[in-house]
Amino acid sequence: MSIAIALNKVVKTYTGAKQPAVQGLSLQVNEGEIYGLLGPNGAGKSTSVMMICGLTPYSSGEINVLGFDAKNKSATIRSLIGVAPQEIALFPTLTAAENLTYFGNMYGLRGKKLRETIAHYVEAFGLTSKLNEQVASFSGGMKRRLNLIAALLHEPKLLIIDEPTAGVDIHSRNLIIDILKGLNHKGMTILYSSHLMEEAEKLCTRFGIIDEGKLIAEGTREELLQQNTNCKDIEELFLHLTGKSMRD
Repeated sequence: MSIAIALNKVVKTYTGAKQPAVQGLSLQVNEGEIYGLLGPNGAGKSTSVMMICGLTPYSSGEINVLGFDAKNKSATIRSLIGVAPQEIALFPTLTAAENLTYFGNMYGLRGKKLRETIAHYVEAFGLTSKLNEQVASFSGGMKRRLNLIAALLHEPKLLIIDEPTAGVDIHSRNLIIDILKGLNHKGMTILYSSHLMEEAEKLCTRFGIIDEGKLIAEGTREELLQQNTNCKDIEELFLHLTGKSMRD
């Protein structure tokens, strides 16, 4: 089985921080799976995602993405992956079509191919009628869906999504999950970062749970629950491993 993402003893310390945000993190995402990177607030999920995408340098260790070293080949990696960040990365004063054209051009897409790809995805995500409207007028769920389309236009081998259903209604959430499952069924590898345990359990084929920048558990749902027989689902396991105290 080929490896899509490999982290080996990765450390990230921000300037002025008392302790590393990520401390010796090692994990592996296999090609063709939906890997759920789970953890409470401040656990290091977003920092790990940013390092994998080549958007944040790491202090030490090794990161390999799709066969490329993230320290030296970050530009190559960014051309091969799709990223839908937690923060909406759209231009609010532009229309949906203008946003998607802009992001498609960034990936070298032009003309008929880009128009057909945009048409395909806006139909799949239920946004065809909103194509020529300003993004500022969109609901939270519509912005999330458009944000995801922007990450898919160049048909990436690896999709990295951070809280893809944050702040959306149940209809948008179900649509997003169904489309992600369909993309994975066609061979796309997905790294899914979230703190929504029930959603992760429906979507992911394997999990990595991190806390305080360290990997504290990894495996399929069945493997993790077999190792922790007092837990009936991923949410109970998560609370058992990370504690029930509030994280701000």
